[in-house]
Order: sequence, then structure tokens, then C-alpha cells
Amino acid sequence: MLLAIMECTHRPAREADDAQEEAVEVTSSNGVVFTKEQSREADFATAEVRREPFGQVIRTTAQIQPSQGDEQVVSAKACGVVLFTSGNVVEGKAVSVGQALFSIDGSGMADNNLSVRFAEAESEYNRAKAEYERKTELSKENIVSQSDLLSAKTDFINAEANYDNLRRNFSAGKQIVSAPIGGFITRVMVRNGEYAEAGQAVLVVSRNRDLFIKAELQPKYYDILSGIKSANIRLLDSNRSYTLEELGGRLVSYGKSIGTNSPLIPVVFQVNNKAGLLSGSFVELFIKTQTNAQAITVPNEALIEEMGNYFVFVQLTPEHFEKRAVKKGVTDGVRTEITGGIADGDIIVSKGAILVKLAQTSGALDAHAGHVH
Repeated sequence: MLLAIMECTHRPAREADDAQEEAVEVTSSNGVVFTKEQSREADFATAEVRREPFGQVIRTTAQIQPSQGDEQVVSAKACGVVLFTSGNVVEGKAVSVGQALFSIDGSGMADNNLSVRFAEAESEYNRAKAEYERKTELSKENIVSQSDLLSAKTDFINAEANYDNLRRNFSAGKQIVSAPIGGFITRVMVRNGEYAEAGQAVLVVSRNRDLFIKAELQPKYYDILSGIKSANIRLLDSNRSYTLEELGGRLVSYGKSIGTNSPLIPVVFQVNNKAGLLSGSFVELFIKTQTNAQAITVPNEALIEEMGNYFVFVQLTPEHFEKRAVKKGVTDGVRTEITGGIADGDIIVSKGAILVKLAQTSGALDAHAGHVH
């Protein structure tokens, strides 16, 4: 008897739910069923439409560059022929700090011969050491003055420093040059066996961890650059977008003047390379500015484009959705302003909209599939 009462009590509620769903199907000409089972098996989410601050967005192209502390040039320390330690000293090669990269062979040079310089440095070291030791003993008997002893000591220290510097990097007639930092070889500017002057850049090693993202803007944006709040970065090869916060980034600077050679204003952000960014490549940059204006925005992946028109899927019931045309405003690379078609409080498909579209296109789903009656 109790069971019968409970069934009678709950039947009208279920019938009311069914009637509501039937009404939705009739009134929604662009309706589509996407069941709870389908949503649980997919990357799917819904979100409530709301107004939020949305300021002016400057959309531009920017180049990824290494930061100053992330890259180091390795130069020849003496004049001579550059000999790479192995045949795989090429761009992209991983190196560790202190790893030998190349040697400078100056033994065959008529001028500034490295072997001769090493022999001279060794001879001068031995001479200065013997002279300093001799005068140290004589000073004990006050035979030499303190000034002479100090001069001999200075000569010895200088000769020792020069000799040690060559001895540390000099082997088998060659001067060895090692990697100052660990990372990757990004550029090789001298061929194997090519002559290099002392101080000439041979290759570049980069950690590829901290990067600059540099954009150049037209002067008309100068007045709003002081209000830069953040930025979003979109990769051109994959259309994947990242916020500045996701990459641990910050605004480094923006230009306060322009030059005659470049009438554009540089804007530089610094980011951690968490996204596998490639130095030298280009990205699409959306610079966001501070504002008090409010606007309805939706995630970019919530928008469906069909022949130049844009739509979102609005949730009517847990399993019924309506494809609704919207008017699209500007985008910051992650979210897009909507100027018409939806209102505050609407629930839209924020993730997985393409799956709902495929469900609508197939038209093979039963309108009551997945319902519990």
C-alpha cells in the first residue's frame, strides 16, 4: 500500500518533466538532444552567461625572442683555427655546463701562435716564481727592500694568473672552449676549420626557458599602453591559446618613443617556456587593457561557425540544447564578446560544442535516448 502511494505521488512529477521536455522539442526548431551519458564520456562542460570586465584588445603579431639571461654567446678566446670536438656540434644539440664545445688551434700561426704564447707564459711564470722566492729569502736578511719584494710578488701573481688561464684551457697545442651554461645550441656561426679572431662569436647556447614576446604597435595605441593588464598568446601552427598568467609571464616594458628607422612602438612581455615555444617564431598576441566596461563573453571554443555565421548551444534542459545565432564582437584570443543573441543567466555549452553540433548533424539520435522514465 505504501509503495502504491509513493508511485502515485511521483508519477505526476515525472509526467510533468516529460511534458516539459516534449514542449522543448516542439518549440525549439534548432533543438538537439545530447544525453548525460554522452556528456560524461566526452570533454564537455556548460557555463552560465555573465557580464564581466572586457576592455579594448590590441590584436597583433609578435616574435618570440630569447631573454638576455637565457642566452649566451660563446666566443673564441684566442686567434686560431676553430676545431669542433665532435661532428654533432649543430643547432639543436643539447649541451651541459662545462662541456667542451670546440678548440682553438693556433700552433700553425706565424703571428700570435698559441703554442708559443703558452711556452712564453710558462717560462715567465717559472722566472717570476724563482725571482720572488729569491727575494723573499734575501728580505729576511734585509738585503732587498720591501718595495723590491712587493714588485717581485706582483710580477709573480700576474705571471701565475696568465699561465693558469692558458693551462686550464690549453691541451695538445689547442685552447679548449667549454659551454658556459647548459641548454641547446641555437646558432653556429663558424665552420669547422675556419679561422677566428680572438673575441669572435662562434656559437650561441640558449636554455630556452625564459623568453621575450616582442610586438611592435602603431603609435595610435600609445595612450592606452599604460593600461595594459595582461595578454593572451595564440600559436599560429596549432591555434592553441595561452594566457599570460598560464605562462607565468609579465609585461617587461613598452616604448616611450619611436625612432626614424622604426616608427613603431615596441611592447615586450616575458614568459616561462611552458608551452614549448620556439625562439624566433611568430605568435598572435592579444594585448588586454584595463577597463570599467562590462560585456557578455563566451569561451572561443563555445562558438560554432557556419558559412560566416556564429552560433552557440544554449541548454534548455539537462539533455536538450538549442543552437542559437549570436552576434560576435572582438576576441582576446581566449574569450569573445557577444553583442546579441544570448543574455545574462543563459546556460551555454562552454566546452564540447562541436560534439553537440555533430549530434545535431547526424540526426540519428532518438529524442528520448538516455532518458530515465
